[in-house]
Amino acid sequence: MNFETVAAEDFGASLRGIGLNLLVRDVKREVAFLETVFGMKGHRVSSDFAIMAYGDQIFQLHGDGTYHSNPLLSLLPESPPRGTGVEIRLYESDPEEVCAKAEAAGGMILQGPTDKPHGLKEAYVLCENGYAWVASRPI
Repeated sequence: MNFETVAAEDFGASLRGIGLNLLVRDVKREVAFLETVFGMKGHRVSSDFAIMAYGDQIFQLHGDGTYHSNPLLSLLPESPPRGTGVEIRLYESDPEEVCAKAEAAGGMILQGPTDKPHGLKEAYVLCENGYAWVASRPI
């Protein structure tokens, strides 16, 4: 599927399994952060929407304004963190590399690279929208 040209209704109809959609204040800034820090690729990037690719997996970003008639919008806090309690784990991102890039890209390192008892080295990075991105690699 060509994410740059696929029609919205065809893209929507193609989605399967579990989907991730993050509401953000500024789609273009979040895309830049994710591309810079995690090496993701943004597609169909606009002020309202983006399809994000991380390896062969995709998820979506939507600007707050696109949710004008969605019941979720009224529950969003005015200030971060929006995603409290949710970890977005990226198992193919090097924690050392991520931390080297995160702060300069507007992120906040919650926990630097740390060896965990479950066999992963992890780093927790909070983006300006309040989502916790966890770069993880086997120790």
